[in-house]
Amino acid sequence: MEMINALGRRKSAVARIFVTEGTGKITINKRDLTEYFPSSILQFVVKQPLNLLEVAEKYDIKVNLQGGGFTGQSQALRLAIARALVKINAEDKKALRAEGFVTRDSREVERKKPGRPKARRRFQFSKR
Repeated sequence: MEMINALGRRKSAVARIFVTEGTGKITINKRDLTEYFPSSILQFVVKQPLNLLEVAEKYDIKVNLQGGGFTGQSQALRLAIARALVKINAEDKKALRAEGFVTRDSREVERKKPGRPKARRRFQFSKR
């Protein structure tokens, strides 16, 4: 297996990943997964597609993560990993789809409109 690359996005976070055969190391921006995401919940989110297919120890993943906050970044990475796994073996798509890992979450922050304090919030109104 040669290097496989994939892209995942969520909110304003972009994850570009390169998957090679290896021992299960995940390197994000030249740092280890546990160092980049100290929270065990976020580590779990990232590893969900790998654990679902029981291939967590088969691949090494190099990640380039940009933009967004830590939750968006972890979910962008999850999508990228799921897409890469589908590229490696197309039969896995059904299982990943059932868990919702191949769906791009398209929700983005709505822009602030002029003459309002926030996107939809109106200024306080009082009749008196």
